[in-house]
Amino acid sequence: MDYNKLGNKLNELLKLKNEPVAIKWSLKEPENIEKEEGKSRFCSKLGKAMKGEVFYATAEEEECLGGARYSGLKDMREFPANVQSGAFMLPKGLYKNIPAVQRSRINETYINPGIFNAVVFAPLNKAEFDPDVLFILCNAQQGMEILHANAYDTGSHGLGADAVPVCSSMAAAPYMTGKVTYGFGDVAARKNMNINQEDIMVSIPASDLSRIVSNLGEMRNKMFFKKIPLGGDGATNS
Repeated sequence: MDYNKLGNKLNELLKLKNEPVAIKWSLKEPENIEKEEGKSRFCSKLGKAMKGEVFYATAEEEECLGGARYSGLKDMREFPANVQSGAFMLPKGLYKNIPAVQRSRINETYINPGIFNAVVFAPLNKAEFDPDVLFILCNAQQGMEILHANAYDTGSHGLGADAVPVCSSMAAAPYMTGKVTYGFGDVAARKNMNINQEDIMVSIPASDLSRIVSNLGEMRNKMFFKKIPLGGDGATNS
């Protein structure tokens, strides 16, 4: 499957301002891709890839314990007690108490540790590998169109994410469930990625991209989507 071509078509149909990010989990460290220099958070890695960087990261390049845990690069049992309990999040204002942290984790998705040794990131138009998940930063209308395209031929509904960390909601969840996932990201990720207030997030399992792009193209000929504004800039289809 030509993911670069599909990505270009997706950009053309939706007038995306941000390049989709291709994410791939790898059993071994890739030989033909550069390792990330230094450390960064998982959400920051998404930002780097949106800006054109192609790289892979191991647990050693992951600055955030949450990013390492949700992406499956580290086992939660390796972390300090205050991380396992969630106590470190209380002074930051993310939760009121430890029970709230523990309860929230019931609904969080993570990739089982001990399987993958690296995660690869690239802008979709530069990806020379078959991705597992595609992360898209877009406006609400573009996200709405993706969700309509997902439901168009199957009736499938995406998964909505609340304040769960992006490494869980926008990476691990679509990987593990195989479902399109949408949400607003968490406060830390939005700050680290320095994104606009109006931006939302949508992640697509790569196996669904061809279908969704095809559906978006077909929908353009239908009544509701013929004159829908594109890109949030007031432009319309003719």
